[in-house]
Amino acid sequence: MVLKIVNKSNNKLPEYETELSAGMDVRAFVEASITLDPLDRTLVKTGLFVELPKGYEIQVRPRSGLALKKGITVLNSPGTIDADYRGEIGVILINLSKNKFIISSGDRIAQLVVCKHEQPKIELSNTLGETQRGVKGFGSTGIN
Repeated sequence: MVLKIVNKSNNKLPEYETELSAGMDVRAFVEASITLDPLDRTLVKTGLFVELPKGYEIQVRPRSGLALKKGITVLNSPGTIDADYRGEIGVILINLSKNKFIISSGDRIAQLVVCKHEQPKIELSNTLGETQRGVKGFGSTGIN
């Protein structure tokens, strides 16, 4: 599988930080630093445009270090970039901390995970197969 990327930023291409990383870090590409106040959200541009093959998507996910240390996360996590989208990748960040957070060009703001997916044929049915769990919902498999 090949992921074609057009990079209109002055940042390096997204990259995997370790050999076994599932996600590659993506960086902000902004003209001026953005101050994100507590509970504010903003769209952060990356300067990146991609072409994915049919049957693949990119999931935009938070960076765990930013979430834990700074309270910054991806609002619509995971965001989805479809194979037919050709626009600039943007990341919706939200500040869930009590402190202001400054985003500067070049900052690692999220991670991208390339995932294979399927589009199943949809079939209307009046019944579903039986399972042990059945219709039991949230928390029904136990607390632990």
